[in-house]
Amino acid sequence: MVEGIYAKAQVLLSFPDVGYRYQQVEKGEIRILLYGHYRIAYLYRQDNESVDILGVFHGALDIDRYFP
Repeated sequence: MVEGIYAKAQVLLSFPDVGYRYQQVEKGEIRILLYGHYRIAYLYRQDNESVDILGVFHGALDIDRYFP
C-alpha cells in the first residue's frame, strides 16, 4: 500500500494540478489526489508550481478536522 501511494504521488512531479481542489488558502491551493481508499492531501503553490505533501488520509476520516 505504501509503495502504491508513493508511486501515485510521483505523478505530481509532472502534473502538480492533477488532484481536485479542496480548499483555497493564502499560500496556494490544498488539493486532493485519490488512491484507492486513501486521499493524498497536498499544497500546490501556483507561483512556482511546487508541491508539499500535507498528509495521507483514509477516506473514512473526516478530513475537515485537519484543514479547517
